[in-house]
Amino acid sequence: MAKESGLGWTTFSLDDSGGTLRAIVNDVVSCEFDTPVELQETTGLDKSAYERLQLLRDFTISFEGIFNDAASTGLHTVVRTVGAAITSRTLTMVVSGQTLTNEILLSSVSHSRSDSGEFTISAEGSLADGTVPTWS
Repeated sequence: MAKESGLGWTTFSLDDSGGTLRAIVNDVVSCEFDTPVELQETTGLDKSAYERLQLLRDFTISFEGIFNDAASTGLHTVVRTVGAAITSRTLTMVVSGQTLTNEILLSSVSHSRSDSGEFTISAEGSLADGTVPTWS
């Protein structure tokens, strides 16, 4: 695959509180996600360099978007019920034909109004179901 920019994502979708997948790619302006692997140091006294085992994998995400309260499809409408019900949500991201889908729990949703007038939403989530994050 060739080197590419992060422009032109085709999919950034998240379940609403009712379990319906909603396309919010137009409302999300930035995201940061991580697929870390825990490591256990297993270095014995007989080694001069670290020795490790791979352990559990994880997925975390934070994203920011524009406040949109359009019925059923706006970012605010999709994430606003975080405090009401703790349910896992399907998150699907597609960029350049590569898909990453995870079941996540949203842990935080923040609203911010800047001094110049922007009204934005930030949200954070983490892996919910023990399925290893895998690009396809």
